Parts: sequence; structure tokens; C-alpha cells
Amino acid sequence: MWHDVVDTRDFYGSALGQTARRMIRRKLRDQWPDVSGQSVLGLGYAVPYLGTFRNEALRIAAAMPASQGVLHWPRDEPGQTALVDELELPFDDLAFDRVLLVHALEYAEQVRPLLREIWRVLAGSGRLIVVVPNRRGLWARFERTPFGHGLPYSARQISMTLRDNMFTPLQIDRALFVPPMRGRVVLSTAAAMEKIGRASFKTFGGVIVAEAVKQIYAAPPVTERSRIKRYLPVPGHTSHTSSRR
Repeated sequence: MWHDVVDTRDFYGSALGQTARRMIRRKLRDQWPDVSGQSVLGLGYAVPYLGTFRNEALRIAAAMPASQGVLHWPRDEPGQTALVDELELPFDDLAFDRVLLVHALEYAEQVRPLLREIWRVLAGSGRLIVVVPNRRGLWARFERTPFGHGLPYSARQISMTLRDNMFTPLQIDRALFVPPMRGRVVLSTAAAMEKIGRASFKTFGGVIVAEAVKQIYAAPPVTERSRIKRYLPVPGHTSHTSSRR
């Protein structure tokens, strides 16, 4: 079951959510240090992280699955979000250079069709980053955060899933070593915990951050057929209730 978009938004509005965003954004920036002139798609609930690339990317879009719901983004600016069927993305073939998949794969009922759609919209040698809860981490065990819902992955499982769907893993790393606790002392030491965790307890990070490249020599992921492009652009300040399908 997909985690509701309002609950996810509220989590990122909390002190714990803001800490999680900072830690994961640092890892994303390490893996994608420069996206200048490129088109970037965020699928799932990626908006807390897409802002990292807004000043560089040529184009950014945030696609939110209908089962999750959709919210306007960026705040007080023209909307860059769309409500989509994640198995029928309303984008042309080879439309994006980068795809960021966050709060999505762990909820997907059909993993293969989802990844095949991402393969389709990625340009040749396009890059994909998948952020999923780590099966061995603490965050997957607490339901108070979005990372405590859905199906967590091990590093081996996410690697095999990517390989089975025409992606070649480039690096699989972890982030979010701070425990999912709201106490000020814990949150104030998050940066130090992150540094210690990366050095000594890498296996137990809260999330796995996996980067992969599209296999351009693979056969087309779907047969030729008529595609029905279905999506709802989100007008500014539309309420959540009216935005869900």
C-alpha cells in the first residue's frame, strides 16, 4: 500500500524529517555532483530532494503516483508536479537524463513494469538513483516515518532487482545512520553519527541509495502498442482531496 502524500509531507515538515532530508541529500549530491543542462525526473515523493538540482538542471518534473496522491510543488511557484499512473508515465521515450526514485519502489505492487517504464523514459546511458529503506537498518522498523512502510531491501536485493530490469548498478551506498528518534540531542548529533556510521557501521544505514545506468544494449522493454498518456497537471494550491484520483 502506498504511503499517503499528506503523511509523507508532514513527516518532512518535522524536525526528524528535515534531518533525514539533509542526510540523504548529501548522499545524492555526492553521487550526482553536477546535473547542469540535464533533464531530471523525480518519481514517487521526491520533491524534498529535487530542490538540490533546481539551479542546475535544464528541466525538472515531479511525478506522483495516483495511489499516493499529489501536492503542489514548488510552493508559491508555478507547479512542476503531475499525478500519474506509474506504469504509464506521460512522457516521451528518452525524455530524461536522470531519474530519482524515492518513496516508490518499496510500495510498488508491480516492480518490473515500473522499472521498465523508467527505462523507457531514460535517455541512452541515463542514470537512475533509487532510495529505499534498508532491511538491516533501524528506520525500516519504525512506522512513524515513511521509511517504516512498504517492503525494505537489502543491498543484494536492490542490485538484483536493477540487473533483472535492464539497469547496471554503479554504486550502492547507505545513508541515514541517525536513529529515527525525535529527541533534540539525537538530532543535533546527526552529522557526527552520519560520519561515524559511514566509517564503521555502513551496513546499518537507514536507507540504501543505489545508482544505476540504463543498459542501452538491452531489448526494448515493451512491445510496440498504443500508449494512453494519462496525467493530471496540478494547478497552484489545489487541495489534496481534489488532486487525488
